Amino acid sequence: MERHFDQELAGLKEALLRMAGLAEQSVAQALKALVQRDDALAHQVDADDDRLDQLQIEIDDRCVKLIALRQPTATDLRFIMMATKISGDLERIGDQAVNIAHRAEELNKEPQLKPLVDIPRMADITRGMIHDALDAFVYARPEVALEIIKRDQRVDTLNHQLHRELTSFMIEDPHTITRGLNLMSIAHNLERIGDHATNIAEEIVYLYEARDIRHQHV
Repeated sequence: MERHFDQELAGLKEALLRMAGLAEQSVAQALKALVQRDDALAHQVDADDDRLDQLQIEIDDRCVKLIALRQPTATDLRFIMMATKISGDLERIGDQAVNIAHRAEELNKEPQLKPLVDIPRMADITRGMIHDALDAFVYARPEVALEIIKRDQRVDTLNHQLHRELTSFMIEDPHTITRGLNLMSIAHNLERIGDHATNIAEEIVYLYEARDIRHQHV
């Protein structure tokens, strides 16, 4: 019985890893659609979001059944509870990637406003946060999760910096307003992706250290 339970937990972890990999891929494709002005890639991000939604449903169903049938305690119970929270954050990362893809399609209809510098930087940081959170989860490394949380400040700084720059563009030339607002929206979506990656990192710390660090400076 215990061996079967371990297999079920391993299956749950594998489903989370698949979901995280797909979420990271969606962010990468959305940014590629923007940088390369590729509408086909933007459409693909939208299509892949259905797979993320289905994985979240599958993971939540697994968690409910494990709690109901196995009555887990201590670390196993924390793992199952955190799995539902992590899958929720991953699903929302997918939603943010879809938003970016939609904005990219709008931007592709007009000439490029400015060279893309800060947005790709934000994307690289947030994708790294997702990827490293995955490693921290798999290899039980809460110290890595704590380091991930600190990176979110860099994403916030780049977001504010870009908003100031785009506001100046729009004030000087009203014809840039639509493009400026679309780029601001993309930056905001990336900032939210950073927040969700931070949530996952906090959940990993709780999983392995039984320590709730939400709303704290770490």
